[in-house]
Amino acid sequence: MQIIIDRLGKRFNREWIFKDVTLELNAGHSYTFVGPNGSGKSTLLQVISGVMPATEGKIIYQLPQKAIDEDDWYRQIVLAAPYLELIEEFSLVELLDFHAGFKPFKAGISNSELLQRLELDTSKDKAIKYFSSGMKQRLKLALAFYSDVPVVMLDEPTSNLDAKWSAWYRDEVQRLGSNQLLLICSNVPAEYDFCDKIINVGDYKPAR
Repeated sequence: MQIIIDRLGKRFNREWIFKDVTLELNAGHSYTFVGPNGSGKSTLLQVISGVMPATEGKIIYQLPQKAIDEDDWYRQIVLAAPYLELIEEFSLVELLDFHAGFKPFKAGISNSELLQRLELDTSKDKAIKYFSSGMKQRLKLALAFYSDVPVVMLDEPTSNLDAKWSAWYRDEVQRLGSNQLLLICSNVPAEYDFCDKIINVGDYKPAR
């Protein structure tokens, strides 16, 4: 998997959040977008993921020998972020089944195995709306780590996690497959200090 970003820009009203972003992101590598709050890290990740449209430029999603149509791009990625909502009316097991219908889990990851890893066995029939913020974040990360997809995107991954589950995050994120592409948005070094490349989004902020 390769993502080719060519002179990408995003503008809200008259203000450019970033402009002229040109990057090649390759499977088997990990990248972190850093920058102060409001610099556009999350916006850039959402544009790359297809959640938000770009104002200018283009993104090519490339499998070996084949470009992926934008309409099918969502099947190739999973995005975990504090601002993305889970379906709160579903029970935990219903949510896992729903997710797996679009993005199957990796070999060896059944619902029961995932519940054990998250220590949520006793909450399998509980509606997501009754989960704490930490439980929801663990679940979002698990869906990202255990889905069989080429691209994993994480924004502020240890938000709402205590020390135990922050350590779990570090263990799991570094176990991602060598054929996967990892993108992280963060200003917390412990969330990304293992990454191959650090990209400062502020470098793409146009001068006023």
